[in-house]
Amino acid sequence: MASVLEPMPLPELTTDELARYSRHLILPEVGIDGQRKLKAARVLCVGTGGLGSPLAFYLAAAGVGTLGLVDFDVVDASNLQRQIIHSTRDIGRKKLDSAEEKLTALNPGLRVVKHETRLTSANALEILRDYDIVADGTDNFPTRYLVNDACVLLGKPNVYGSIFRFEGQASVFAAEDGPCYRCLYPEPPPPGLVPSCAEGGVLGILPGLVGMIQATEVIKLILGSGAPLVGRLLLVDALAMRFRELKLRRNPECPVCGPNPTVKELIDYEQFCGIEPKAQEDVKLQNGIPQMSVRELKQRMDAGEEVFILDVREPYEYQIANIGGKLIPLNDVPQRIAEIDPSQEIVVQCRSGARSQRVAEFLKQNGYGRVANLAGGILAWSDQIDPKVQKY
Repeated sequence: MASVLEPMPLPELTTDELARYSRHLILPEVGIDGQRKLKAARVLCVGTGGLGSPLAFYLAAAGVGTLGLVDFDVVDASNLQRQIIHSTRDIGRKKLDSAEEKLTALNPGLRVVKHETRLTSANALEILRDYDIVADGTDNFPTRYLVNDACVLLGKPNVYGSIFRFEGQASVFAAEDGPCYRCLYPEPPPPGLVPSCAEGGVLGILPGLVGMIQATEVIKLILGSGAPLVGRLLLVDALAMRFRELKLRRNPECPVCGPNPTVKELIDYEQFCGIEPKAQEDVKLQNGIPQMSVRELKQRMDAGEEVFILDVREPYEYQIANIGGKLIPLNDVPQRIAEIDPSQEIVVQCRSGARSQRVAEFLKQNGYGRVANLAGGILAWSDQIDPKVQKY
């Protein structure tokens, strides 16, 4: 396997670096030349969250010379269960600043390039162009397709990882002669079908496991050693502690990496994934469902108006935090729909507004005329109405 680095003179190692990386240098597969390749490498980590934390940490420790970080978020207390690059004192800080501090403390010789922005079709090619390898640590489908297409167009390998609950995936896409993400998933799932980690949860250790697999693949690509996960999808089941592997082939009909591509420039990935633009404030509709703000609901509750609040979270979530209402978990709604009076005005709520939107659409399809979704759910209620309501 050839290294992905462009042919160029490799930097020399300093005396301090010879000492720091001594355990690498005695590996025949690495050696001094391999460590020089790592020092010359430029790797972009998209995201500094669950996957990006261990990924960036281990790449910095291994001696990768330049790490680019893409993120625009701030550290929240709920991140700390898995995003190990951040600490309690970082809550409220920009993730990029927190990550840079930890990475340079670990390895002062590291060059960190911060891209404080949301990766979009307008900036992706410009940002990715300066790197040898892209490592995708994102948690949403539009960005995954965006990263994939940009990597294919630029000829950059895409070291992919994803996690959900107790399961993870890893592969290397967009490598020469290998498949891309679209070869595996030609079409995104319908919006709302696959819950996010915020909705479905994730075992805190799992992103560490998958992120380290990604870091391993990045290092192998830099060194030109071993067998990378090109044409292979590694499946991780943390509960069973079982690893499986699926063979992947390049799709000759792939619109991006196939012999006759139809996608020759970056597109609108929100639209591609079926995600509608956020409604304007004066419209407040999503898929025909009114989006009620938490402030409006509070005003109506305080005025004593008759509003039926339907909480579609799980019982354990209701124990953590609730604002009242009838609890019928999302998956139980079809069997218990008779418990919901169609003559009442119904406001459906969940943690963030995603599950409740799906239930509101279901109720509307079944003849419920007055149904609204509580925009932002429990999280918005805690932020805007009552901070004593526990966020989780």
